[in-house]
Amino acid sequence: MDLLKRNFGTVLKEYALISLGVLCYVTSWSVFLMPHNFVGGGVTGISAIIHYATKGSIGVGTTYFLINLVLLGIGLKVLGKSFSGKTIYAMLLASLAFEVIPNLIPHEFIQEFVLSNGKMLCALIGGSIVGASIGLAFSQGGSTGGTDIIVLIVTKKYNVSPGRMVMLIDSVIILSALFVPSFDADGNALSAAARFATVVYGFIIVAVDGYATDLMLSGARQSIQVMIFSKKYKEIADAIAYDFKRGVTLLHAQGWFTKTEKDVLLVITRRRDITMLLRYIKVLDPDAFVYVTNVSNVFGEGFEHFKEKGRKLSEREKTRISGQEENPF
Repeated sequence: MDLLKRNFGTVLKEYALISLGVLCYVTSWSVFLMPHNFVGGGVTGISAIIHYATKGSIGVGTTYFLINLVLLGIGLKVLGKSFSGKTIYAMLLASLAFEVIPNLIPHEFIQEFVLSNGKMLCALIGGSIVGASIGLAFSQGGSTGGTDIIVLIVTKKYNVSPGRMVMLIDSVIILSALFVPSFDADGNALSAAARFATVVYGFIIVAVDGYATDLMLSGARQSIQVMIFSKKYKEIADAIAYDFKRGVTLLHAQGWFTKTEKDVLLVITRRRDITMLLRYIKVLDPDAFVYVTNVSNVFGEGFEHFKEKGRKLSEREKTRISGQEENPF
């Protein structure tokens, strides 16, 4: 059973938010970053470097589209068809937007609002919007494409910060700008000092970008405990276990005042899943009583793994801890 599969409104909302994230992403690059010849991370950063090196003859959208085709092939098997469908949509929209939006922005606006206000301010504003846009797409199960796909593959398997992964990959891309010729909008070559300054601003951008991404996804990797009180606990338990694909535990309880027997469902899941989980519950029982609490240090299948630190235990120590060591007396 798939309770939400036919919910057109839910799918429409997800794609609308992904579209908003993509358009904000492209607009931020077009307004705040590219006019200053800034470089950044991801496929957009690579595309921008190529765009500057070719004096604008190769559009950012074109390079962005071609590189993403390769990366999408990598992410298809790992992240699944649902993710790839949303990402393909976001990639196509971003590629088209990079070709359209820069041409819609008046030169006078760029001159007065962007170039006249200094590089630092634009780097901070642009990086913040880019990071928030990536986070918005992530939160809906999609991506702006590019190296975000690599980030999602890694964060799916390991407990690492998405923002920090973005910064690591982006740093390599930004440093490459030191060795590639760059030309401004008037066709003038940037000096080595100017390219070095561009790299410095690039690191500022990805730092702000990464922080904004983590802020947008704040608590997404944290675990939560959900207690569900409902007369339709069987239907809800089946939906959680077989449709939502999460573990669920049935607890037998008794109301002290009414002295009536009740069955309570206990679910431990990621915070990022809570919105979808509540949708399942609402569809099955709008009158259900639910409360959510934060939990920490959850280990086991689907969560964190025990990590071995320090020296390894000897076989004798392992035996003693397990309580299987024979009494010598």
